[in-house]
Amino acid sequence: MPSTLLYITFSSREEALSVAHTLVKEHLIACGNIIDGVTSVYEWQGEVHEDSELVLLAKTDSNLVEQATARILELHSYDCPCVTAIPIEGGNPAFLQWVNDQTRR
Repeated sequence: MPSTLLYITFSSREEALSVAHTLVKEHLIACGNIIDGVTSVYEWQGEVHEDSELVLLAKTDSNLVEQATARILELHSYDCPCVTAIPIEGGNPAFLQWVNDQTRR
């Protein structure tokens, strides 16, 4: 089964960890990697902002993208959180099978 990488940004480590733990416990993702030290530049409500953020990279089964996205939107504190899905075109077959197994429970 195909896998997908979810790219999600957060303003705090605590929130990123909380969402990652919830998604793993609910088997919506197999695992998540939190990357700190990201600077985001964007326009919001007519003003340009520069903020420190964290990125959660989450691996999931492609069939769970909509369900995982909906759950992230329920849990996230942002008004319009960045949640994007990037198809995984290849990689270590054993790892991709593990992703599939972890999200099939």
